[in-house]
Amino acid sequence: MIGEHTESHVSDDHKVPLLPIQEAAEGTQSRVSFTFKSILTLQNFYVILGPLLSLFICLFVKLDAPPTSQKMLGVIAWVFTWWVTQAVPLPVTSMCPLFLFPIFGIASADSVAHSYMDDVITLVLGSFILALAVERYNVHRRLALNVTLVFCGDPVNPALLLLGLCATIFFVSMWLHNVATAVMMMPVATGIVQRLPAVHEQSEAVNKFSRAVILTVVYATPIGGISTLTGTGVNLIIIGMWKSLFPEAKPISFNTWFFYGFPVAILILICFWCILCLLYVPKGSARALSSYLDRTHLKRDLEALGPMAFAEKMVLSVFGLLIALWMTRRITDDIPGWGSLFHGLVGDGSVSVMVAVLLFIIPNMKQEGEKLMSWNDCKRLPWNLILLLGAGFAIADGVQSSGLADVLSQALDFLEDAPYLAIVPAVSLICSIITEFITSNDATATLLVPLLYHIARTMHVHPLLLMVPGGIATEFAFWLPTSTPSNVVGFATGHIEIKDMLKVGVPLKVAGIVVLSLLMPSLGTFVFGANP
Repeated sequence: MIGEHTESHVSDDHKVPLLPIQEAAEGTQSRVSFTFKSILTLQNFYVILGPLLSLFICLFVKLDAPPTSQKMLGVIAWVFTWWVTQAVPLPVTSMCPLFLFPIFGIASADSVAHSYMDDVITLVLGSFILALAVERYNVHRRLALNVTLVFCGDPVNPALLLLGLCATIFFVSMWLHNVATAVMMMPVATGIVQRLPAVHEQSEAVNKFSRAVILTVVYATPIGGISTLTGTGVNLIIIGMWKSLFPEAKPISFNTWFFYGFPVAILILICFWCILCLLYVPKGSARALSSYLDRTHLKRDLEALGPMAFAEKMVLSVFGLLIALWMTRRITDDIPGWGSLFHGLVGDGSVSVMVAVLLFIIPNMKQEGEKLMSWNDCKRLPWNLILLLGAGFAIADGVQSSGLADVLSQALDFLEDAPYLAIVPAVSLICSIITEFITSNDATATLLVPLLYHIARTMHVHPLLLMVPGGIATEFAFWLPTSTPSNVVGFATGHIEIKDMLKVGVPLKVAGIVVLSLLMPSLGTFVFGANP
């Protein structure tokens, strides 16, 4: 049998050559001709545009500053061009400072590499590992069903149900990244929509309500992310830039951000809910929906999940421990918190990683020897965000060390006498519009936040008074389906159209800018100690 098998295998090998020479040659020829055709593409033009702009600046742009500032400007032109045009993938562009800074003589390889791993980035790593644990054990779905059950009403109250959905998504987005929240919560929303009749059989009231349910995920996700440092990458970019640009200042802690971000987010969420009810909950909606939505359906779904397993309880416990440690590490200047026991050496990132490590130690009680998390579960960590944060911090350090910061300050002297109360709405509006056309809010914040820092220094106001509202405004990408991942997730369901996003997005953007313009000069100055 063995001999027959071997003989057959050999004969098969003779019949099918390992390298079909003629076919390969033809394939190569067609591939070469295809390559020549594909050279003159817009994508390739963008690839070349970055280095060309950098070369042009280094050769022809003269600055009244050290030579390194001119080189730094060239590096920024290269990296920002690739970021904005997506000439190469965003994470790949984010690695470019690691070789550009040493080659251009701006910083050593060691110093620029340090920017890619600091307390802010470890905060991202730890919190995302916890988010993956929440997703693995379906904790978010159980939470959503319980909250929706509370808000559903009997008989159904559409406005109250939408408020419950908004609140649930908002809460989840406070602790998980926006992308993870949108992906995890959209099945909850579509599950409600699937209980309704098919689109062609829906009355106007039912159709509007189904659109509203999807829109809650699209917009409550970025709004909830404003509340906490870990809710979105933009918040981390703001505090990381602040740490890099002004290292001698007191760093922004988790609870400091929360005391400002949470009230801002709550006000914007209330505005969103009111807009949604005005546009999508006409009179008679309750009567039209009563036969499709009731508490019985929700209870049935909740019962299908079964009782909470040990693993779910432990993930929730670890989650609660992390929040408690974050909130009490440094409470106020008068109440130092537990961080003082370690002489201020422990940061929010330290806490995040420490708690994440527990997930790899605690058993899940499902299989012997299996823990709550394994390293295989961590393959979906957001390395793109981590690299983007590192690149942003490296550029912020380079702008300072190269002398380019002084050049920027001199160029912005005309803003010295501009009234602060007028410039905050203008900055928020400009940032919120730019973010619609750059497909990454994080990239937009990385581009604009350092510039806002220098504008504030020129105006002789505390930098955070512009950095915070301008940075948060980059999260107001409410108009276009492609502006953010949560917009894409909502639009991909097929239940909403661009006109729905514009109907809600335009007034919501205005409301967000008004909230920022009112709360930053009042609450913001108190929380951040940032007097104009």
